[in-house]
Amino acid sequence: MTQFRAPKFRVTKAQLAAAEGGTLPDVLAPGVRLLFCGINPSLYSVVTGCHFARPGNRFWPALHDGGFTPRLFHPSENEELLNHGCGITNLAPRGTRRADELSREELEEGAEELAVKVQENHVETVAFLGVTAYRAAFAEPRATIGRQERTVGGAAVWVLPNPSGLNAHYQKPDFARLFAELRAAAFADGSRR
Repeated sequence: MTQFRAPKFRVTKAQLAAAEGGTLPDVLAPGVRLLFCGINPSLYSVVTGCHFARPGNRFWPALHDGGFTPRLFHPSENEELLNHGCGITNLAPRGTRRADELSREELEEGAEELAVKVQENHVETVAFLGVTAYRAAFAEPRATIGRQERTVGGAAVWVLPNPSGLNAHYQKPDFARLFAELRAAAFADGSRR
């Protein structure tokens, strides 16, 4: 079996500046059981064309530690998630330096568009990566980490911590535990599709 060789991303300041406002395509297909929903793409991700690509982002390690992937995936392998019943999208499509550059209106509009994507693709569970953005998008100021009572487009809703390296409130063991809890609930029947 051939070992995967992760590409080294070399991103320049000029590329990051040019990526401002750029977008990133969803990793989504009909029948995806679990859709991870980030806040919005980083400029680094827009440049590389890969979700959660910024060095220090803990999304990919959390997926592996939580049992979603058989090995640690590189961001360039984001399409491989479809083979594991998972996809990726964002609440707001616009790439920014920081998520706090987004307006509440952008997040609310993204929530409405997300519901349509979820229905069209028959997604069973949506996992939001960032409680603050979730609260703003759905006007739920008291939402906490974990399973939510609401549905989005008919799908069950979970909220997980933002995996950005800037989020110091949660560490590697916390992400592993929370992602494993989500996996157990989303794939309770043991299948990936």
